[in-house]
Amino acid sequence: MRKVFLVALFLLVGLSLSAQEGAEKKEGKSGWNFGVLPAVSFDADLGFQYGGLVNLYNYGDGSRFPHYDHSLYFEVSRYTRGSGIYRFYYDSDRLLGRVRLTADVTYMPEQAYDFYGFNGYESVYNSAWEDDRSPDYRSRMFYKMDQRLFRFKTDFQGPLGDGPWRWLAGMNFLNFKLASVDVDKLNKGQSDADKLPPVSEQPGLFERYQEWGLISEDEADGGFIPELKAGFVYDTRDNRPHPMKGVWTEAVLVGAPEFLGAESGFLKLALIHRQYFTLVPDDLAFAYRLGWQQTLAGEVPFYYQSQVVTSVMTGASSTGLGGARTLRGIMRNRIVGDGMVFGNFELRWKAWYFQLINQDFYLGVNGFLDAGRATSLIDVEERLSAEQAADAAYFDFGDEALHVSYGAGLRIAMNRNFIVALDYGRAVKRQDGSSGLYIGLNYLF
Repeated sequence: MRKVFLVALFLLVGLSLSAQEGAEKKEGKSGWNFGVLPAVSFDADLGFQYGGLVNLYNYGDGSRFPHYDHSLYFEVSRYTRGSGIYRFYYDSDRLLGRVRLTADVTYMPEQAYDFYGFNGYESVYNSAWEDDRSPDYRSRMFYKMDQRLFRFKTDFQGPLGDGPWRWLAGMNFLNFKLASVDVDKLNKGQSDADKLPPVSEQPGLFERYQEWGLISEDEADGGFIPELKAGFVYDTRDNRPHPMKGVWTEAVLVGAPEFLGAESGFLKLALIHRQYFTLVPDDLAFAYRLGWQQTLAGEVPFYYQSQVVTSVMTGASSTGLGGARTLRGIMRNRIVGDGMVFGNFELRWKAWYFQLINQDFYLGVNGFLDAGRATSLIDVEERLSAEQAADAAYFDFGDEALHVSYGAGLRIAMNRNFIVALDYGRAVKRQDGSSGLYIGLNYLF
């Protein structure tokens, strides 16, 4: 796969607005404060990415700093050949009294969404098929499909008494539109040598899974998922954006009932435990996250199986396992199954504190180890003919095992809440890809 990323602009601008003169009080920030992050990248198949994001915080009178009253996040970014992110995210524990509200409205068109099959290593990945320098080259889009996702999420969390326990509930709507990659659109402006072969001549894995019956005709073009969410949270973190101590554990049930319009009803359970240890006061912490999710009932559409269930999203997407939000350095969506388990382990060091344009900053460094695997497999072998199941070019049944990656990252934090994140991870096995560089916001968990 010929893909080049050029980070042409990485700029952090901190601006502060306040309800009163000199927004900085002794006890912390007050009023409105915001950060802006423009970024530019380039992808040989998708074109240039342009746009940016803004995160606004309202600290009220400053007495709760670094806790905020309201957070509003806006992102608009596009690729010149059609993909993009359009997102609004709101978070507040003051709008509804003691109930925290998070709301998310996102539209994400992706002309080259990753699809590597089901059950991790049981689905063989052949990098030569998407490498136009290889004699075995098929298409740079062999492991891609077109996905357009519209998401509307409203999640609520409220206290259970005066302790660290909270209830959670939510109603979320996801609409998936799927298709083969629009090769004709991507070929515009390309030389004959660089043009992609038509899907009719060189079908990718998405098309082959349809041909083999692993993706049904009803699911092949996407569908509507109405989610009902309920669960419990135990949270003793000292700070939400960058915890130094405490525990954050949750149990979440997500169901898609047919009476709300789901094409296929199902029920999933997710358990996630996160814990934070202070090693050097204020400066050095060890953090880990352990997660497990399992389908309890029903038939889950294949396009939803990559969703990682959680009480609250910290980024524009929550898919995997693999990629920026789960296993850094491993290809996005490499591990898809009816049940999945994963872990992340990090050392986080705040190496340098400084002030700039009247704002408080720190520069952080982190090292990490990520791992995960499918624990309950999608019934692939049973749905294939004997000849298809024996095709070692595509399937290696019984080979699923732990997928591992490692790496390091940087953090630039303004006023302890607006945190720019850069992580670089490497996969241990070539079957998971080689490496990944990720630029975004916030710590992973």
